[in-house]
Amino acid sequence: MSFEINEPTQKISQKAVTVWRINDSLKNSIALLVLGILLFLYYKFSWFHWVGIILYVMIAFVFLIMIYDISIHPIYLQRTWRYDINEHMIQIKYGFFNRHHFIIPMSRVEYVNTNQGPLLRRYGLSAVIIGTIASQHEIPALSENEAKELRNKIISLAQINSDEPNIVTADNENE
Repeated sequence: MSFEINEPTQKISQKAVTVWRINDSLKNSIALLVLGILLFLYYKFSWFHWVGIILYVMIAFVFLIMIYDISIHPIYLQRTWRYDINEHMIQIKYGFFNRHHFIIPMSRVEYVNTNQGPLLRRYGLSAVIIGTIASQHEIPALSENEAKELRNKIISLAQINSDEPNIVTADNENE
């Protein structure tokens, strides 16, 4: 069986940028909170001088990462995310600095789930998770209807290409 592999063309939702920004803001805020507590303890208990220097360097580093995570990274990640599905395979391609390109044969698909945590639900998005025996891949930030249609399409194509007609599917509404 021979067929040509074209570049994937389907894009994820533009709302992914907002969701990723909120998620990264929360993560970085927690890191800054922990560092702030350590800085408070440094002054309260008069720890060694070098501890304060390390804490200030770490706070500056977290601020720089926060600026990158909130302003630059989500935009480029959303612009590079592509996926495509045909009767033979699923292609997932993403990344700006570290580029990833996965090709999953339909005959290897074991399960397909949709996942929707609180942030995704707030923006009307879902993620599709595709599992094989060896790995799990995610297509993030699709509209709810698009995610369900994609999940059903993958299930039907995988059952056609599989020796075993048992493809497991589930909706998971908690992260």
